[in-house]
Amino acid sequence: MADVSHPRGDLAGHPDVSEMRARFERTVGGRDVVLVDGPVFLVGLYCAASPWIVHYTASQPALMTHNLIVGVAIALLAVGFTVTPERMYGLSGAMSAIGVWLIVAPWIVGTGPDKGVIWNNVVIGALTFLLGATCVAVASRSRSAT
Repeated sequence: MADVSHPRGDLAGHPDVSEMRARFERTVGGRDVVLVDGPVFLVGLYCAASPWIVHYTASQPALMTHNLIVGVAIALLAVGFTVTPERMYGLSGAMSAIGVWLIVAPWIVGTGPDKGVIWNNVVIGALTFLLGATCVAVASRSRSAT
């Protein structure tokens, strides 16, 4: 039987290696925050689903709608960071602001939230703030490097 497997090797000898590297840099935009996109998406999905996970859909209907909308917005930001990173740099700061808003939202949007609802939003807000701050830091570092 013939060996039809492709040997894996270094691409350094490939004739188009410089063009492939340049295209990769254009696509990624010099940003090394790609590993943050997945966690941002997951935090957004959890935020949207948290009213059903923590079971406060009946006791906090306004906060349920709020977390659903904000969670979808965070997930869409993550998709935007992945699809068009060079255009989405400016919204990294907005994600940090959304994180702070999520921390205070149980008292502003909700009515008499219990400890579970408060902790849920504080943890989601803190994670969103930290991921947004990470994106801002990496974006500013990559801009100053160019």
